[in-house]
Amino acid sequence: MDKKNALRAGALASGTTLMMLLMSSPALALTRDDGDDPGQGLSVVETLALYVIAPIVIFAVIAGLVMVLDKSHKKKDPTSSNITTKADATA
Repeated sequence: MDKKNALRAGALASGTTLMMLLMSSPALALTRDDGDDPGQGLSVVETLALYVIAPIVIFAVIAGLVMVLDKSHKKKDPTSSNITTKADATA
C-alpha cells in the first residue's frame, strides 16, 4: 500500500514539475508585448554588484547600526549580575 501512495505522489510531483517547465519556457520571452521597451542588458559585474554585493552591504550596514545603537547592554540584570560572593567564606 505504501508503494502505491509513493508512486502516486511521485507521478503527481513529476507531472506538476513537467507542466511548470513547459509553461514557463524561455521561448515565451522572445515574444514582445505591446508597449514593451526593454533597456540595455546588465554586464556580469553589474549583475553581481546589484544582486549579490548590494544586499550584503545593506545587511551589514543594518546589522552594524543595530549593534552600535543597542542600549540593552547598559542595563543591569537585577537578579544575578550584581550579586557578589566572598571566596574566603568560613563555616
